[in-house]
Amino acid sequence: MTGAASGIGRATALLLAREGARVLVCDVDEAAGRATVDAIAAAGGEARFARTDVTREAEVAAAVRTALDAFGRLDCAVNNAGIAGATGPLHETDTEGFVRTLAVNLTGVFVCMKHEIPVMARQGGGSIVNMASGAGIIAVPGMAAYCASKHGVLGLTKTAAVENARTGVRVNAVCPGTTDTPMLRVARERGPELEKMILASLPGGRLGRAEEIAEAAVWLCSDRASFVSGEAMLVDGSTVSR
Repeated sequence: MTGAASGIGRATALLLAREGARVLVCDVDEAAGRATVDAIAAAGGEARFARTDVTREAEVAAAVRTALDAFGRLDCAVNNAGIAGATGPLHETDTEGFVRTLAVNLTGVFVCMKHEIPVMARQGGGSIVNMASGAGIIAVPGMAAYCASKHGVLGLTKTAAVENARTGVRVNAVCPGTTDTPMLRVARERGPELEKMILASLPGGRLGRAEEIAEAAVWLCSDRASFVSGEAMLVDGSTVSR
């Protein structure tokens, strides 16, 4: 479970543990990641922490090995690590920031799946959930890098799902709407124009909660979704439909 130190990742890790999963909490933020592990333990679950930067393939490979060493199997994986990244009109976007956004949000998902899929296929199956976004389906002005990365996540998800239709490895994506997370709070502080745009995009008049997104991710991980693969599940309070 990458990006599990806060927000949607933390909520998903906690819910997975409540449903009986043993969870490897992966994040670059060691203090917050260990706090997630402590919260799982306090609730009676089992978890371990592995500091993992998804832009470094060796660390991703090490995290998968850690999960196998600790738990013996890798039945599900939620690839959630992400950043808001470079913002502003496309023609004014810093190229280094654009590349960094794709490195975390898109290449990070690719590298995670590269190491997760073979393990699951050898076991005879498993479930991978990639965290995309409503911005992977529609345009969000001023967020070209983020949109590109999340559109790419959906392409990776669908390709991996088709490639593994006979291996028993299901691959799906969750596309959250605007959700109340620490990452969003930082983005909202950047200026009144972004705040105005966010509020105008919410047909239901409220932000999503991390726990609501976690419910979708955990369902896709479970056997209850045994015939679901290649899906991009919107969990956005009808934002994209408006």
